[in-house]
Amino acid sequence: MTEFQDKLEGEKILITGGAGFIGSHVVRLFVNKYPHYQIYNLDVLTYAGNLENLKDIESKSNYTFLKANINNVDEISQLFKKYGFTKIIHLAAESHVDRSISDPLAFVKTNVIGTMNLLNAALQIWNGDFQDKLFYHISTDEVYGTLGETGLFTETTAYDPNSPYSASKASSDHFVRAYGETYGLPYIISNCSNNYGPNQFPEKLIPLFINNIVNKQALPVYGDGKYTRDWLFVEDHAEAIDLAFHKGDDKETYNIGGFNEWQNINLIQLLCSIMDKKLGRKEGDSAKLITYVKDRPGHDKRYAIDARKINKELGWKPSVTFEQGLEKTIDWYLKNEEWLRNVTCGAYRDYYQKQYSR
Repeated sequence: MTEFQDKLEGEKILITGGAGFIGSHVVRLFVNKYPHYQIYNLDVLTYAGNLENLKDIESKSNYTFLKANINNVDEISQLFKKYGFTKIIHLAAESHVDRSISDPLAFVKTNVIGTMNLLNAALQIWNGDFQDKLFYHISTDEVYGTLGETGLFTETTAYDPNSPYSASKASSDHFVRAYGETYGLPYIISNCSNNYGPNQFPEKLIPLFINNIVNKQALPVYGDGKYTRDWLFVEDHAEAIDLAFHKGDDKETYNIGGFNEWQNINLIQLLCSIMDKKLGRKEGDSAKLITYVKDRPGHDKRYAIDARKINKELGWKPSVTFEQGLEKTIDWYLKNEEWLRNVTCGAYRDYYQKQYSR
């Protein structure tokens, strides 16, 4: 039994969006690490949700999948009444900036209204008894806007979102904090940098480019390719969530980043080089696929997280270098080509053509 299980044994923990990329890694970690917890994975299974991500733990006795939509207030309320969740880790969200530009209202519905439905259901079922209760809300560094060539996002950086996606996440963050102040709801918020790793839907940069390199398709690079991001291996993020969930202080915010800034074009060139070696191609072959495309509106120039608070207070730090994490990620996609084929068929192909043929 771990140091945390005495405290939470028998409690019912709801993880929303648990069939998605980050969520599936969090669900797997909690189900395997804490057999005395009852873990409920709530997911509506949109294009980015995939139960194949969790085949290895689906038969565990402490795991239950609930297919439901956080936008359906009656459905959510009934599930809270039926199962009596005592803690919530809220990951369910629309998360792709490009999609938010073409359909911003969908992001408002899921990221804002969906979060409100969960907050209201928690208030109703807990009914003022907040002892050993928690609403843990997972957010993004994009709520802070963009940085110049220097500086880092801290937990006290003012919000300045520039895309419909980041605006919707910023709004949901504000509502969580408001419910904490107004109703006394216990909460934690964490804001993470760009995640990468196994099981990520290939609309995001790294799996998209792995897939395109394998199939010798163009690698679409926005603008001049000099946009800078901080990259975080998804398994390290799951470990950070575990620590914040168990050891974080009520009404605190923790920034989770990889201490790992890369300009997009440099990352892509590294990815091409590794892929050439793994695929037995001539060095430089994959780099020839790089194609510059029209920049997207409101494109933030640089994100970089200062993760010293969670390091100092909770003892978290990344376990792998970016090169190590990237190798693990590439190996996973190359070994799981069927998974990749299954998620890149049909409607996704139509979306991809529309998004990048500009």
